[in-house]
Amino acid sequence: MNKNIFLLSVVVQTLLIAAPSWGADVDIKQESTDKLPQIISNIPDLSDIQLPSTNAELLTPKSLNNQISQDTQPPQEPTTEPSSPDAPADDADITIEAIGEQDTLPQSTPTYVVDQEEIKKQGANSLADVLKRMPGFAINDAGHGADIHTGTYYRGASINQSVFLINGRPINTNINLYHGGTDLNSIPVEAIDRVELYSGAASALYGSSAFGGVVNIITKEGYSQPKLSSSIEFGSLSQNNQQFSYGGAAGALKYNFSFERYFTDNRYRVPVGAANRDAQGFFFNADTATSTYFGNIAVDLDPNNSLTFDITKLSSRRGLIYFGFPLQRDRLDHDGLNAGLSWKTRLGSGDNSTLTTTFGYNQDYFSTYGPTVFQGREFYRTGVLDTQQLSARVDHEWKFSQNNQLRWGLDLKNTDLYGDTLSTSPNRIANNETENRSIFATALFAVNTFKFNEDFQIDLGLRQNFDGQFGNYLNPSVGLRYAIAPTIAVRGSWAGGQRNPGLDQLYVYDTVHGWEPNADLKPETGSSWTAGIDINFSQNLTGQFTYFGSSLDNRLGVVAGKWQNIGLVDTNGLEAALQLKFTNNWSSFVNYTYTDAKIKTGSEQGLQLGLIPYSVLQTGIGYQNSGWQANLYVTYNSGARRAIFNRAGDSPTDFAPSFLNLDFSGRIPITRTLGLRVYLENLLGEQYERVNRIYSPGFTFRVGLSSDL
Repeated sequence: MNKNIFLLSVVVQTLLIAAPSWGADVDIKQESTDKLPQIISNIPDLSDIQLPSTNAELLTPKSLNNQISQDTQPPQEPTTEPSSPDAPADDADITIEAIGEQDTLPQSTPTYVVDQEEIKKQGANSLADVLKRMPGFAINDAGHGADIHTGTYYRGASINQSVFLINGRPINTNINLYHGGTDLNSIPVEAIDRVELYSGAASALYGSSAFGGVVNIITKEGYSQPKLSSSIEFGSLSQNNQQFSYGGAAGALKYNFSFERYFTDNRYRVPVGAANRDAQGFFFNADTATSTYFGNIAVDLDPNNSLTFDITKLSSRRGLIYFGFPLQRDRLDHDGLNAGLSWKTRLGSGDNSTLTTTFGYNQDYFSTYGPTVFQGREFYRTGVLDTQQLSARVDHEWKFSQNNQLRWGLDLKNTDLYGDTLSTSPNRIANNETENRSIFATALFAVNTFKFNEDFQIDLGLRQNFDGQFGNYLNPSVGLRYAIAPTIAVRGSWAGGQRNPGLDQLYVYDTVHGWEPNADLKPETGSSWTAGIDINFSQNLTGQFTYFGSSLDNRLGVVAGKWQNIGLVDTNGLEAALQLKFTNNWSSFVNYTYTDAKIKTGSEQGLQLGLIPYSVLQTGIGYQNSGWQANLYVTYNSGARRAIFNRAGDSPTDFAPSFLNLDFSGRIPITRTLGLRVYLENLLGEQYERVNRIYSPGFTFRVGLSSDL
């Protein structure tokens, strides 16, 4: 299989290189934004404007073009956080990336970007920390005492109903048992250059399971001049975090290497009735330790060809909290390895045709172990899930006319799952087993953007899937964007999807919960849609407002201790993102998401999906000047319906109370390259129930030093 993948990608790459006329019919010409009519010359067109905060600048030695071209550069959408006050004073002098450096994505749905500078200001320790302030997200499993069972939801869709990528390669493997689920708290941030979030027609590019959206983690590249960045922090609950990154360039070679280590014991007092409260009244078995190593090497072979290799190694050790048992004592070891080799070729003499061939390897090893009690005696149980994926992708971005751009290609993926469950408890010994399963899947994808004029474009997408387990199926998508005025644009999208059950749900017994697999499970099928408006109120104020919805049938769940297809869920919601830049030093943002995820069939018909709040509001204000920083963040959560395993007397309609949280981050310059960073979390000091009987610790702090040499 590996040989076939390699030969197929080389054949496609060779054919396209040998026939440059396929993708080089039109040379791209730069156009100036000065063509706008004089009467609106002081009001930037919405399709042109890029506030400094919207640009996630790649750290490459190449010079960047300072002009926006309607023909070559799709507009970036606003990020979710306050813009960097270090941006140039002249807002009209906007920096964009060099042609071909960033993927061309459909613009019929918002594309949100959080860059490295904003990640530092937030004080984020993991990908979960970054995403929790982005529009559309409800993240219950981030921060102190995070429980991976309580989930990450985007527009009402679970983590396995969205697609997570690193440099365009998958990192979640559709493993669903709780000790194998994608844990975003185990993905540190030191190696991250930016995080991109998109949906709609873009989902056709990366997978049929993207009912929610696509999260793409872009890692750091090298610098034109050698640069060493480091930070060390200590704080409440024995928290400590060390981060180091070194990058540079040598001729045509660019490189970056990073390391991050994080630990917290998460031992704090919780009220009576809280999950995992021990006899002394403390939160129990919630400690977390992670170590991550990252490397990236890129080389320009010639003006038209470049190679990039990146690798990430993760080691995570943590205790598990679970609201279903009086005192969960299981431990979770997670070791991950993700590596990729990418070959990018510019076909022909212009930048209108770019071919990228990528090979990837992804391994996730999860081991859960702990005691279990049966008839007053203590026994031992363990569960292992070892998933290995080999993937290949050929992706061609081809602008074959001034008004028509096609992105098409081929995905190949082979997944091997090893599952081993063992229990010494008499009531579970019969289910002890070892499973070895493998599945091969491929897909052809294409998204064509028709630009009828400068104001109106349509995105048409198709993804034809060939799955070794569930056969062949087609997922179409469509999107449109129309600028009805220089400062107002409307947009909409629709995408069909199918998310197949994981190999673990089909074949592997969950010895921790006692859940049985079900080889007769059907795929979750349905569609998602959006409609929205983008408004540029002024030079410094932008807004995006999006209605979103989805209908997902054959939803997977557990009934009577066995995985089953349990019915239909319809979701409707509203997403709003506002960004204001007062001056060069002050900026602010407001993100609001309303999600109504209604269960339409089954015993819980008419109820909101558990663990998904109706309303989440994030807002913040930031100041930065000459190395000084001060950022204030406010979070409001309306409270989510408690899930299964409620306490005796609890009702399935009970909601956790709403809460308000206030965080502060700041930086004090000591020298030109050294600064003191301070993070104060939960300034109000209220110990609120975040979700499902899991409580915050109240006020916590972190203090540390950061340097850039």
